[in-house]
Amino acid sequence: MRNIGYLLLLLFIQISCTQTKSMSITELTSEDVENAVLIDVRTPEEYAEGHLDNAVNINWYDEDFINQFETIEKDETIYVYCKKGGRSSSAAELLTSTGYTNVIDLLGGYDALEEKN
Repeated sequence: MRNIGYLLLLLFIQISCTQTKSMSITELTSEDVENAVLIDVRTPEEYAEGHLDNAVNINWYDEDFINQFETIEKDETIYVYCKKGGRSSSAAELLTSTGYTNVIDLLGGYDALEEKN
């Protein structure tokens, strides 16, 4: 019984130490996304107003949000962005907590990219 307690403690520590990776959306290059999945977590209406090339729209507010990632391998690189960075941060944390190992939150969101251009 004692060993099970230690195992659970180690598992908890490992999970709580997992941090989401991030980078500025303005630093994203076409080479970065060449072998990755680019996910726009905004609403379909926001996505329709403009989005990054090759981005897949998976709405953060959808009830089945996490289920829409079933076809993406857990070790695949996933870049996520939204309008300003709040939803993508939450999405990246959720994906990381469910076993995706290379999720990168694009800081600043689509607005930062539009402002730069």
